[in-house]
Amino acid sequence: MDIQRPDLQRKARLRRRLQLGVAGAVLLLLVMIVAGMQPAMPRVPRAEAWLDTVQRGELVREVRAPGSLQPRELRWIAAETAGRVERILVRPGARVSADTVVLELVNPELIEQQLAAEAALKAAEAELVAREISLGAQLIDHRAELERAQSEYESARLQAEAERQLAESGILSRIQAQRSALAAEQWQRRVELERQRIANFERTLRAQLEAERARLQQTAGTAELRRQQVAALQVRAGIDGVLQQIAVEEGQQVSAGSNLLRVSRPDQLIAVLRVPETQIGEVALDQRVRIDLRGTEVEGRILRIDPAVSNGAVQVDVAFEAPLPSGARPDLSVDGVIEIERLSDVLYVGRPAYGQEGAEVPLFRVDEARGIAERVRVRLGRASLGKIEVLAGLEAGDRVLLSDTTPWNEHERIRIE
Repeated sequence: MDIQRPDLQRKARLRRRLQLGVAGAVLLLLVMIVAGMQPAMPRVPRAEAWLDTVQRGELVREVRAPGSLQPRELRWIAAETAGRVERILVRPGARVSADTVVLELVNPELIEQQLAAEAALKAAEAELVAREISLGAQLIDHRAELERAQSEYESARLQAEAERQLAESGILSRIQAQRSALAAEQWQRRVELERQRIANFERTLRAQLEAERARLQQTAGTAELRRQQVAALQVRAGIDGVLQQIAVEEGQQVSAGSNLLRVSRPDQLIAVLRVPETQIGEVALDQRVRIDLRGTEVEGRILRIDPAVSNGAVQVDVAFEAPLPSGARPDLSVDGVIEIERLSDVLYVGRPAYGQEGAEVPLFRVDEARGIAERVRVRLGRASLGKIEVLAGLEAGDRVLLSDTTPWNEHERIRIE
């Protein structure tokens, strides 16, 4: 028969509890050890790391902008009157002078208007001549009347004077002498009236002739306008230069004011840059600019800054300080670098990814001896094209990782291999 041993059962239970307690303690110790360990440092291949050294010295702040060469003097020639393009005599690319006829327009109605204006001018000239002759003849008649009245007055005055003396001597009656004196006075008044009539007629004559001359001048102006409009059917270049563009085709009907052709001076070119609106704030007149003409750099200065923003950019005109190379021509694409200012004795480094002016950013400072990069907070200042000022967090000679470090945001250190 089996004999029950309660003491053995108690010992077995105690042994199992002890084993479970030891296993739990070991597990808890392992968890604490793992929790206290730091994560392994990520490894970055040196070939993929963009490193730069913090330097102290002069930092030239610059702004880069694309653009093109454009003529400094550019002229569009517009149609002075409506017409149809009859012939194109010169093609784009040819050198032209100011009097070169580039294309011909035709307008039969304008020719007819010119002929009518010329006929009206000749008629007005003839009418003025006829009016001058007619009024001159009338003036001569009035002057002849004045001469006759003066002659009659002199005769009457002499007779009255003689009869007065005879009347005083008693030879002639006093009544006869008074009659002669009265006749002389009448002729004297007649002379004054004739003089007034001539004066009034001369004023009328001048007024009529001035009116006729004004009408003649108006008619002559209309005729001259028609002559100029007909002459403008021969469209000329206007300036010495190169014909760049013809905006019409043969047979095309054009209206007055339509642009017909464009002429430029190829020997006087400027660079027209398009500066992003976010970078235009510190750009100013007369700043120095380096223009890259596809391998050749030419110095220039800012001549004009457009006051308006177009498509996110501001137009900046740059005048060159030296002759351009032979390959320079209008519409040639160029790159410009505008010098904003020079900062002396400052710390600077290559511009890191996502590094903005005045920002405080985390960067990895590299210990070359250990091959480890440690995260530091760096305060940035003013920026240039590929450089940026360092205000705090780094010293001259420090090596810095400038690559995008967002994949390692959770790590304070990384290894560079």
